[in-house]
Amino acid sequence: MLQLLILAAVAVFLVMRLLSVLGTREGFEPKTEDRAAKPGANRFDVIEGTEDPDIADFAEIDSPTGRALAEMKRTDRDFSVREFVSGSRQAYEMILMAFEEGDLKLLESLLAPDIYDTFSKVILEREEKGYEVEATFIGVRELTLKSARFDMNEKEGEITMRFVGELTSVVKDRNGDVVEGSSSTIKRQTNIWSFARLMGTDNPNWLLVATDE
Repeated sequence: MLQLLILAAVAVFLVMRLLSVLGTREGFEPKTEDRAAKPGANRFDVIEGTEDPDIADFAEIDSPTGRALAEMKRTDRDFSVREFVSGSRQAYEMILMAFEEGDLKLLESLLAPDIYDTFSKVILEREEKGYEVEATFIGVRELTLKSARFDMNEKEGEITMRFVGELTSVVKDRNGDVVEGSSSTIKRQTNIWSFARLMGTDNPNWLLVATDE
């Protein structure tokens, strides 16, 4: 009975963690209705006439990236650079593991259509060959905000992140023979991903719109 209670508690924790990042509307940010329940509680104003630490912690204030982040904050007062960076770390793990595990439904909610098509093509080809992937995410070793841009006309913000992640991954065929990788060897990989969102809209979802290595 004690073991069942512990397993149930772990399951609830994992579900709540997933919903806190994804849900159907959330993306990297809190739900609109949650913000409305506490007026101003999650409002992040741009600090005029001084250095905004929410930006300065990740970019030079007077750089193109710093100015783009400032414009995002002016357009969407609920946007926080710090919260975005934290959310991107969790999104990175979820996207990476969803790809390894072939979870197309989850990927579709996190990727732009063209990126989803690329990811799904690889997954379907893998399934056709009868390959199965066993992967374990170890963690994010490095996380850097590389650049940001803001389209004033479209009100679209785009932020590019550099991730250095660690995981174990092994690919097996139908007979259970190892085709690639190792379950005991930690693989480190670097990914440069860009996320985009229309700022100041009711939809707070950030989507992965570009990938590079």
